[in-house]
Amino acid sequence: MALSLYDVSVPVFTRSLKALDGFLGKAAAHAEARKIDPSVFLQARLSPDMFPLVRQAQLAADFAKGGAGRLAGVELPKYPDEEKTFAELSERIAKTLAFLGSLDKAQFEGAETRDIVMSIRGEERRFVGQPFLLHNAMPNFFFHLTTAYAILRHNGVELGKMDFIG
Repeated sequence: MALSLYDVSVPVFTRSLKALDGFLGKAAAHAEARKIDPSVFLQARLSPDMFPLVRQAQLAADFAKGGAGRLAGVELPKYPDEEKTFAELSERIAKTLAFLGSLDKAQFEGAETRDIVMSIRGEERRFVGQPFLLHNAMPNFFFHLTTAYAILRHNGVELGKMDFIG
């Protein structure tokens, strides 16, 4: 049985976004139990030149919807980057999961060779479907997902490998 790009994108993004939502929920509970202002976690960074947790979560959701949506050849929903709470991040993840759930496997037929054109930092970039997924969308998604996890672990939220894996 051959795997389609749908098979290696939508279910993977879905499972990992649910895991992200889970460990953000644990962080919210940790902050509440210890009477820590949630913004301490939401604005935490691993390094001064890295994005804070809130932006890492936003970008993970963006790479999931952008990766799958571009492969499916559909218009991407646009989400303003205005989340300031764990609940708002959870809503963004829910919207992204709903978008992923709206994609049909048939939309991915021919996606391996689909031309993908996007703007990155104001510069037009061109990709072909399969390399786009494997060398751009998925690595970026997992970078931001992993960084969000690491920020929370670094700040004392009790998370383990299974929280990450989902």
